Amino acid sequence: MRLSRERSWFRFNRRVLATARRPDVPLLERLRYLAIFAANTDEFFSARIYRLFQEARAARRLPRGYRELLAEVRQAAVEAARLFAALRPELARAGVRLLRPEELSPTEQRYFGAYLAEVVAPETDLLDAAAIGDLSSRALYFAAGRRNLRYWLRLPARRRFLEVPGRPGAFVRLGELIRWRSDLFLPRPMPMYELRLTRIAQLEAERLDWEELPLALEGRLDGHPSRLEVERGFPWRAAIARSLELRDEEVFELPAPLDLRALFELADLDRPDLRWPPLRRRRRRGFAAAPLDYLRERDLLLYHPLDDYGQVVAFVQAAAREAGVTRIAATLYRVGERNPIMEALMEAAERGKRVEVLLEGRARFDELVNLYWRLQLEGRGVRVLDYPRGKKVHAKLLLAEGPGGRWLHLGTGNYNPANARVYTDLSYLTTRPELTADAANFFAALAEGREPEPARLWSGSRAREELLARIRAAARTRGEVIVKVNHLTDERLLRALERAADAGARVRLIVRSTLTRNHPRFRAVSLVGRFLEHARVVVFNTGAGWEVWASSADWMERNFDRRLELFFPVEGEHDRERVLRGLRRELADDVNATVLLPDGRERARWGGRRDAQALGW
Repeated sequence: MRLSRERSWFRFNRRVLATARRPDVPLLERLRYLAIFAANTDEFFSARIYRLFQEARAARRLPRGYRELLAEVRQAAVEAARLFAALRPELARAGVRLLRPEELSPTEQRYFGAYLAEVVAPETDLLDAAAIGDLSSRALYFAAGRRNLRYWLRLPARRRFLEVPGRPGAFVRLGELIRWRSDLFLPRPMPMYELRLTRIAQLEAERLDWEELPLALEGRLDGHPSRLEVERGFPWRAAIARSLELRDEEVFELPAPLDLRALFELADLDRPDLRWPPLRRRRRRGFAAAPLDYLRERDLLLYHPLDDYGQVVAFVQAAAREAGVTRIAATLYRVGERNPIMEALMEAAERGKRVEVLLEGRARFDELVNLYWRLQLEGRGVRVLDYPRGKKVHAKLLLAEGPGGRWLHLGTGNYNPANARVYTDLSYLTTRPELTADAANFFAALAEGREPEPARLWSGSRAREELLARIRAAARTRGEVIVKVNHLTDERLLRALERAADAGARVRLIVRSTLTRNHPRFRAVSLVGRFLEHARVVVFNTGAGWEVWASSADWMERNFDRRLELFFPVEGEHDRERVLRGLRRELADDVNATVLLPDGRERARWGGRRDAQALGW
């Protein structure tokens, strides 16, 4: 069966929502999954729905498939609201109480009245009803009026759940407080209803120049409305939808609170008894003390987050301080607001080393953070390379070199220690000459403004051809292919996998989010658990033993045709066996796995004891 990219991706988000129902998941973590579902749904209507949305606009109607998808998303939003309501009694029994303003004592009410007047009201925007076209994307509003809509009240970007002083574990929601004391915000008393609008993000993919990026960001949130959320009982639904040129299918009527992303605040409460137990991260003995010396003797394969990402940080810091290293080059995509790796790169430049980075400006929704880092890097002596025109650089590699040798880190995830605590990824550190030479050539090509053509590492369209060749070689009885990715949508690769399965090969897929074709002979699973599956790996058995390749790339057309990615081989028998063992554990998982059936249905495989995320690789 074939599914659109959009529908397949949203079904992953439904699996996130389903995880919030699992009784084996700690209570506050269930709230976190609800918040992730809400954040993902916002992203869906801001970016992932873009193709279908533009097609519908051009046709001046909602195609049947789009209408059906919107109905599926709306139903999931209704389920999320019901689940939050169902979890509130469980939270109360666990000592996390969500109170209404009427349940506060007179003294507490006076305190919050003063808080609203002194802190919240000065930060709250009151707009005339005619300003409907100025509503910001994903902000939370109150619509106020009696017979007619009179005002928009935009809530400030503050915490939504406020702790009640003197009552540990008791909270009151900011929106309910504002509604309770509307006299502090409106000229006269009138009913108030929550409302949120989502707009299609308008950052143009073809804007490549760093100088143009700030201007593009300023206009990104001015796109056409793609979804309207209104509180149940909202009296002006039809009129507002017409004003925003939204059809009824694009309007979601839900119980308050509308923005469940606020549940991240509760999920982060200091209640260890209601959260996942602390993770004991593994460290390779002898590595952190002398990373460069260690790698002269052997490779190091790490599986994050079970293997501490601090070891990668230690490698970069050692390269920055080692006298035998004179140059460091790296590709950077999503690095976050605080990052010791970025500090180490700037320290290296200040020590007189030549430091060059390819910092991707178009990492969606991280553009402003990356612009900040560009200014920081250049201000401290790091050369920021311009990326090849027309392509994003999504490869993950960092090379240190000098008279003392060459050291290389290759990864499936971003150089972001914060993400590495919750994302599963592979790091491969090596001094193998054939790989370090390829990496040096890769960076030399970027510095010269041309597309790299590495020999042992794969990139671009060549990567697809190498994958196709190995899939064809495995298309035989006793041949095997195991693919682990976030998204599998490339038609040529999917057809090759189908032919291999028809020829008798075992084709097994571990696809976190998007799978657009599922052959009856495939065995496909998706894992949603404590960690976000992010590693990309493919293994082949063509009769001449196992080949293991990891990469920064998902198997999507864009990753081969419009991005610079890297596939790298995992060398060494022990490391190859380790990857194979990890993949087999994931295929056998019966705690976090959902089986993706060929007819488009899904079957949750939960309640067992084989937790691949806990066992790791």
